[in-house]
Amino acid sequence: MNPSRKIIPIAVAATSAAPASPTSLFACEAPSKVYARSVSGWFAAWRWVLVWVTQLFFYGMPWLQWNGRQAVLFDLEGQRFFLFGLALYPQDLIYLTALLIVSALALFLFTAVAGRVWCGFACPQTVYTEIFMWVERRIEGDRIARMRLDAAPWSGQKLARKGAKQTLWIAISLWTGFTFVGYFTPILALASSAATLAIGPWETFWVLFYGLATYGNAGYLREQVCKHMCPYARFQGAMFDRDTLIIGYDKLRGESRGSRPRSADPKALGLGDCIDCTLCVQVCPTGIDIRNGLQSNCIGCAACIDVCDSVMDKMNYPRGLIRYSTENALLQGAGSVGLRQRLLRPRVLVYGGLLLLVAGVFVTSLSLRSPFRVNVIRDRGVISRTVGNGVAENVYRLQLMNATEAVQRYRVDVQGPHGMALAQPVEIELRPIEERYVAVTVKLPSDAAMALAGQKLPLRFAVRQVAGSAQGAEVLEESTFWVPR
Repeated sequence: MNPSRKIIPIAVAATSAAPASPTSLFACEAPSKVYARSVSGWFAAWRWVLVWVTQLFFYGMPWLQWNGRQAVLFDLEGQRFFLFGLALYPQDLIYLTALLIVSALALFLFTAVAGRVWCGFACPQTVYTEIFMWVERRIEGDRIARMRLDAAPWSGQKLARKGAKQTLWIAISLWTGFTFVGYFTPILALASSAATLAIGPWETFWVLFYGLATYGNAGYLREQVCKHMCPYARFQGAMFDRDTLIIGYDKLRGESRGSRPRSADPKALGLGDCIDCTLCVQVCPTGIDIRNGLQSNCIGCAACIDVCDSVMDKMNYPRGLIRYSTENALLQGAGSVGLRQRLLRPRVLVYGGLLLLVAGVFVTSLSLRSPFRVNVIRDRGVISRTVGNGVAENVYRLQLMNATEAVQRYRVDVQGPHGMALAQPVEIELRPIEERYVAVTVKLPSDAAMALAGQKLPLRFAVRQVAGSAQGAEVLEESTFWVPR
């Protein structure tokens, strides 16, 4: 060993801290249960308005009838989707793609302007959590009562309260699962099957699956879905900037915090308007403290605004200590006029322009959509054949789909070179929303067949509507004609 080399000895550092508990050694500890306190106010009322609107739509729409059928039905077995008077087929998948793009752009726009307003007021997770928490409060009481009930030993009263809550939760969950399946299986037939216990295995599975998801997410996971499972909470930061509308605490006005008598002058005591009552934390469904600044776990439900405004009213202070604002506006103390100016910024204008453009193209394309669809399928058994006098024939199967709510009649013609024509006239009548396959034979004269032996010729089927609400509409479909050798 080199005697001139310096060695730094390693010694155990003394500490007075208690040893770490086994659970603290793990990265993910069991989260503590959030007991959200009930709150009333302007934003709470709007949340319940949206609960009623969304659930009346969700639970009621499958029962609405339209022209003798279910108004909204995604018939997977029949491969048809009904939206009131509109019938869509798998070939219309482009419209679903456009609708998803419109929804994504709308979400980007709303997020850039108003943050997580969708999460706080209309997201199904928020809506069903609100319903389940209402049931919980009606049976077990508000925050303190629920905490005491959970901490109390089991008794007849506790068992009765817990059992009643679970019964209602399960009933709501099963009815939600049943309604969900009713969008894919006609709900009248589904209800009849359920009443006689003759419901199919797949329907049973999806009723129970969706019911279990509702029960688990709204009854137990709750804020954990928003914190850890929802991807929106993770990528929303890419759409946020310092001029995005958020729920914020006005530190310039609120600090320093501290309790005081209602009649005291906070300035004389060196205090801000925040009395540190922690009610904003108690009403938060995700259990965060909004006074710590913008957090990804804030879903924008505005419960803290309602409860803080009620405290400010009792203290005779101005409302808005916690309010909808932007980070820049909170730092600079900008008023409502300056706030509106900040919302009209390039990002918002770009999202809005793209949304209007895509929505316009979608609506225009849907309005110009053909009232019937045609697909051409070559007959696999007879590709090409020669019949009497040397005439060449090809056989095709035309799939005709009436996408209207009325009886329609169509005539099929063929457009091709060298005297190509149909072997016999084809005219077909379809009932409302009917789909049918029609065999069509195309012939080529013998002299042309001899001269073009072994070649592939282009042709086009022209299907014209000759009677019905869209008389004169025409669909052209390309195909090929094989000339036998």
